Amino acid sequence: MVERVRGLLRMAEDPSVTDAESQAFTAKAAELMTRHAIAEAEARVQRGEAAESVSRLDFPVSGVGGHGKARVKALAAIASAYGCQSAVRGNTSANTERTLIIVGTVTALDSLRVLLPSISMQMEVSARHSAREHVAGLRALRNYDRSALATERNRFYRSFVRAYGAAVAERIREFRARLQENPTVSEEGDGVTGGTTASRGAELVLRADVDRVHEEFERRFPRLRPTRPERTHHRAGHRAGYLRGRNAQLGMETAVGGGRVASLSEGD
Repeated sequence: MVERVRGLLRMAEDPSVTDAESQAFTAKAAELMTRHAIAEAEARVQRGEAAESVSRLDFPVSGVGGHGKARVKALAAIASAYGCQSAVRGNTSANTERTLIIVGTVTALDSLRVLLPSISMQMEVSARHSAREHVAGLRALRNYDRSALATERNRFYRSFVRAYGAAVAERIREFRARLQENPTVSEEGDGVTGGTTASRGAELVLRADVDRVHEEFERRFPRLRPTRPERTHHRAGHRAGYLRGRNAQLGMETAVGGGRVASLSEGD
């Protein structure tokens, strides 16, 4: 399954494919990982095994200042859709290393470890392309000097990235909910997994996972500073990013919203 996912992501990252094709390959990879996670939960219930362990993933995020903060917000939202919680180290305006620290179940972190690099790359490509088009339209009006155009591009880009992450997370969350409600579809989409009893047991396990992740997150990071609210909002950038993340052909017919993210205090 992991090799299939990696193969899909390699196709998604191929520069010769269209944006819609790239989104579709990524979405199929996310779908496979999500189906696998729920199937694993059902299997643990059937075998009478204890819940899987909760661990930590440190994911580096590029960019300084507002650009880096926007990427952190987007990726934290996607992690939240997989039932994880996040903190961030180095989320300042300075040129420092920025790390998103994700706490979640082993299965969820395995999914994010594979998916986040590809989603980050596609998000970046879409944001840059859309921001260039937006600025090109403004330049034609001849009402903006170079400094004003640069400011407009930055505001558009950051709002696009945050909205893109929210939309992708929303889709993953909806897809996961549908699988829990109708879990009789196999990973191939044409079989029965384990019956109503196992499905209900898997749903209970997944709900318990959320509680265990929260407890472990609070244990690891008892003293967190809240992140400062983002002051930059561009209506057109937000709308473009959300529509790109929500309406792209992702193969799941679903949309990721609002991950919890906080800043680590010194010494954590």
